[in-house]
Formats: sequence, C-alpha cells, structure tokens
Amino acid sequence: MTDAGVEFPWIRRGTRELAQGTVERLLVQVPLVRPGGDLRSLVKENLLPGVRQGDIAFISEKVVSITQGRAVSMWQVRPRTLARLISRFVHTTIHGRGIGQPVVMEMAMREVGAPRIVLAALVGGLTRTFGRSGDFYRIAGRRVAAIDGPNRYTVKPFGYYVILAPEKPDRVAEELGRLLGVGVAIVDCNDLGSEVLGASDGVDREFVREALRDNPMGQGAQRTPMGVLRLAAD
Repeated sequence: MTDAGVEFPWIRRGTRELAQGTVERLLVQVPLVRPGGDLRSLVKENLLPGVRQGDIAFISEKVVSITQGRAVSMWQVRPRTLARLISRFVHTTIHGRGIGQPVVMEMAMREVGAPRIVLAALVGGLTRTFGRSGDFYRIAGRRVAAIDGPNRYTVKPFGYYVILAPEKPDRVAEELGRLLGVGVAIVDCNDLGSEVLGASDGVDREFVREALRDNPMGQGAQRTPMGVLRLAAD
C-alpha cells in the first residue's frame, strides 16, 4: 500500500454510475512490456503500492499474453492456403481487419483447429445474409475473439504482432490476487466493449465488464494496461 501522506500517481479515467455506486477507474502507466517478462514483478512494482482493500484490480490480457510468450511476430507466420481463402470473406469493420488478415486467421486455426474455424465461417457467412452477426465468434470461441492482430494503433513493436489469448487466465488472476490482496480480473477491452477472460474468486465479472465497457485503458501508446476499480466514497 502507499505510504501515509504519499499520493500514488494514478491516471484517472473518469467514473461510471453502476448499481453498486459511482466507480472510479484508476490506471497506472508501466514500462514497455517485453516477451517473457516477469508479470508478478511488473504488478508488484507498478500496482501493489496503490491498491486499497475493496479495490478490484484489472490487467489487460495483452500484458499477460506477452509475458507468457504468446505474442508472435507477423513475419514469422506463414498462412496456409485455407487461412488465406477464409480470411477473404471475413467482414471488415471500421476498427480494422482483425481476423480478416491471413496471419491472424492462421493463428486462429492453430488455436482451435481448422475444422472449427471452417464451421464458424460457414455458419457466420450464412446467418449474416439474414442480418444476424456475431455467429463466427460464437462458434469459434472466446480464444479466437480475444486474438489481437497487427494494427497501427498498438504500441510498437507489437503493432506488428499477433497476440493470442492468455493461457489459464483464471489461474493468473488468482495468483495476482494473492499478491495484491484484492480481487483481480484479466480483461479484454477495446472500442467495441469489454470482456473478462479470467478472474479471481469472488470477483463480479459483470460489474468489471460494465465498469470498463467504454475502454478507459485506451488502444494506443498510452501504456496504461492495468489499474483498479474503486467505489467512490459517499
């Protein structure tokens, strides 16, 4: 915890009004995370001094994945013909191509298997003709939905990487929860919303999801991949 009289350098990203009360979103800027880095040390040095009892700490899934070695340079990925073919039919949004990039599609196939991706693409393409969206990811699964592809917004050098979903996010959250002494959530936030990929015991996942729905962590070079949710004093 922070020493008495010392103000922790939180970056305040506004509040949200939820059923539980007014929730403050307090973030901390950290050094650039490197593949294979020590996640416990990163959290201990940059987050532990500022947490209070009753906080819920949240950590970007990108940071967890990078420290687990699950960030792969796009130049190291050779998409198979099937990945190139299917990626051509993926719907592109204003937020980027995502899995519409062959390298990302290839990594998705490696994650959950080509048959599942083919099924997801067939069903997703069919139901989209009837005005329904989202079936590709519903079938492909959360591990595919959480993949971050190369883009110009991510802090360098990871704008040229495919970042996979973290391994065992619940276990990671439990371990970090014991370190911090508060609940921990591993989150996937972007400009389309937020999801909780893993959480320590007792964390209200829906509360965390709603509190971070507007993505206060940012998408670019802010380097604010962790922080806490704190109910404001009455």
